[in-house]
Amino acid sequence: MTSTDIWVLAGYQSDFARNLTREGKDAADLTREVVDGTLEAARMPGDRIDVVHVGNAFGELFTGQAHMGALPATVREDLWEVPASRHEAACASGSIALLSAMADLRAGSYDTALVVGVELEKTVPGDTGAQYLGAAAWAGHEGHDVKFVWPSMFSRIAEEYAQRFGLDDAHLRAIAELNFANARRNPCAQTRDWEVPPLTSGAPGEDNPVVEGRLRRFDCSQITDGGAGVVLVTDEYLCRNPQMQPWARLLGWGHRTVGLPLEQKLNRSRGGPYVMPHVRRAVLDAFDRASIDLAGLDGLETHDCFTASEYLAIDHIGLTGPGESWKAIENGDIAPGGQLPINPSGGLIGGGHPVGASGVRMLLDASRQVAGTAGDYQVEGARTFGTLNIGGSTATTVSFVVGSAPVA
Repeated sequence: MTSTDIWVLAGYQSDFARNLTREGKDAADLTREVVDGTLEAARMPGDRIDVVHVGNAFGELFTGQAHMGALPATVREDLWEVPASRHEAACASGSIALLSAMADLRAGSYDTALVVGVELEKTVPGDTGAQYLGAAAWAGHEGHDVKFVWPSMFSRIAEEYAQRFGLDDAHLRAIAELNFANARRNPCAQTRDWEVPPLTSGAPGEDNPVVEGRLRRFDCSQITDGGAGVVLVTDEYLCRNPQMQPWARLLGWGHRTVGLPLEQKLNRSRGGPYVMPHVRRAVLDAFDRASIDLAGLDGLETHDCFTASEYLAIDHIGLTGPGESWKAIENGDIAPGGQLPINPSGGLIGGGHPVGASGVRMLLDASRQVAGTAGDYQVEGARTFGTLNIGGSTATTVSFVVGSAPVA
């Protein structure tokens, strides 16, 4: 171990199928559950935490609650006076909170960090929620002429693939069908008990209507309440506490940020092999820092806010050539037991997408995979796992690689 190693000690995820408003609970209640669950999993009292980072994207809109960084101390007496901050980067908010915690630990400022992502989205009717989520686009400049901003945006990405390479919508349906099937094995997945109709056989029925453009109902991730948390620690902490057995080691990370407008990104990439080259560079940065290539990865939790975003992820991580993601889908490469299982948890489509928590949840699931504790959705023999988390129309992209920790 070196002084720069960061370890995932343990973590917790709430049940993403719940509706907290119907339970009479608010953001503080969710924060309490996630903080308590995470610290209990790590066997660490709050007074052993040196710093707290909170990922949350839309607290002001969905709950009226700003200043989310102070919620952990609000609900947990032993976090009083522990420095804390809230981070927003749309759907990548949780990953930015993780990067900020890592920077604190790598700088030597602290030895332990609590990172939580929390989001309540079921506080308003679905149409209102969709409008709130549109704040992560370029407000006032894009999406104002459609009912549902984000399905429209990612349908536009699917259309870009169709124009550049050709795209059979059946491959998008196959991604959705796989992620719903994976979610059935995840006890925290939002759709684990859903009755989803067949998506790849026959013509789409009334139960899978068009939402925007090329995308239908089951191409879309869900409005979700939920939270996830992890405790990160340094080598120094583990040396002082040899009885602690971490779940995973953070091997590498990549982080790229570009402009908000979708068309700006698409225009800049024309003539190149990749639709979103900055996404590929974020992934390659993570691989480089981890000293691996794609062949060294045993699985991936990726950002399938829509089937089009997972379709993009497949070729951008290098599993296929540019525009050839369909090959990995048809070959079963992304399914359990395939060359690179993707979203064994069910991802965002099957598992749920509480926006500010998704990046933390991805790292949590990746860490469970390499620790061999993912239960019924465990990827057999997984020792190295990746994540790919995007905010907005890929304006913020973060990728992590984690590896299994040596057994003490």
